[in-house]
Amino acid sequence: MHRPAATFCLLLPVVAVAAAPSVAPTPEPVRAEARELFAKVISYESSIGKGQVPKLAEYLAGRFRAAGFPADDVHVLPLGETASLVVRYRGNGRGGRPVAFLAHMDVVTAKRSDWQRDPYTLTEEHGYFFGRGTSDVKQEVALLTETFLRLKAEGFVPSRDLIIAFSGDEETAQATADDLVRHHRELVDAEFALNGDGGGGVLDETTGKPTLFFVQGAEKYSVSFSMTVRNPGGHSSQPRADNAIYALADALKAVQGYQFPVRHNDWTIGDLRATSRVTGGPLGEALKRFVADPSDAAAAAEISRYPQHVGKLRTTCVATMLQGGHAENALPQSATATINCRVFPGTPVAEVQQTLKRLGGPQVEVTMNYEPTTSEASPLRADVMQLVTRAVNAANPGAEIVPTQAAYATDGLVFRNGGIPTYGVGSTFEKGSEEFAHGLDERIPVASFYAGLTHWYVLIQALAGKH
Repeated sequence: MHRPAATFCLLLPVVAVAAAPSVAPTPEPVRAEARELFAKVISYESSIGKGQVPKLAEYLAGRFRAAGFPADDVHVLPLGETASLVVRYRGNGRGGRPVAFLAHMDVVTAKRSDWQRDPYTLTEEHGYFFGRGTSDVKQEVALLTETFLRLKAEGFVPSRDLIIAFSGDEETAQATADDLVRHHRELVDAEFALNGDGGGGVLDETTGKPTLFFVQGAEKYSVSFSMTVRNPGGHSSQPRADNAIYALADALKAVQGYQFPVRHNDWTIGDLRATSRVTGGPLGEALKRFVADPSDAAAAAEISRYPQHVGKLRTTCVATMLQGGHAENALPQSATATINCRVFPGTPVAEVQQTLKRLGGPQVEVTMNYEPTTSEASPLRADVMQLVTRAVNAANPGAEIVPTQAAYATDGLVFRNGGIPTYGVGSTFEKGSEEFAHGLDERIPVASFYAGLTHWYVLIQALAGKH
């Protein structure tokens, strides 16, 4: 999940930021049921190779069926050792096409011996919930499930169909999300999707108060290439001019010195505008100039000096692994470097590969290590931003709304690739210093979890209320 630590301030012209709506506190029985669900979901060791995701999917499916969702609208879809879960909440159709809600049931592997607490037991201590998946992203699985159950029990009839799509291998192959979009499109097709595994809120490091909320509407995609130089080799006592390792080193220096063209979209401009308002010095001035004129090369050059911002401006490629030679007394017959690229949305992968080939020269082979999933940025829709603003104001008043593009990948990438615009609107607020997703003793604030009940309850009713 995206959890930037900085504090920004932004007033978006496309968002009418209203006062926080009056929302009754979440009833205690709903809070209790949500916590019970959360604990149960955490208890499944749903990491790769454990075979637990289908069991978790069946457990959740049982909860939906018991709540009155017709069996024909609850689908557990096995795929290899994992599975996905799709649940349709039928509406009256007056509000338009369906909306999908995304999250994933799998988690990154947690080694029990390294943790202070059992990672698969939900533990509440010192104002935090601890456990693997508490922030990535089983909290949203529990919150979305509980919100659907609550609305069903209240007799809510949405004005459009609402679709839960929980995938089962987001942390690894993303095959379940791809399977849903490609082979079960009739189950998940939607006007747009709201992704619990993207966006989210930031708490002030000192006061703990909500400061901003990121709405994530685009993602860079990842692809790795192998750059290889081959050579006849020979005895190390007879060096030759065309050494494979030296040739590869020259190619890597060319990659190091190259910058891909500057790119921008509504999401990156919104993010950089927010940053510019709280950033001083040369960087702050450069950010202001770039937002006003993205063709300002000097501004882009200044921004690119900062690793935390360079990825917002362009595709980046960096060497991450090396392998070369076969014996210490022999000339290398081959040398290979792995180049990992984070590609700006809308940039064809072939274009990146051709750039690397040009930089490497004719003696360097450039092969793609895997076929990436690419996608365009979702349109920055004023109506979606207004709906999200309403929910954030209800659950975490005081947070400003900031559009952003993620440098990481989620299932949203797969849905965008399939033509379904996707917006990361995860409900969790936390301090940047307390982000432990994928790490030891993963946690979220207890208050943030319960605020998520308000977030989704308000958001769903706002987008699918009476029409």
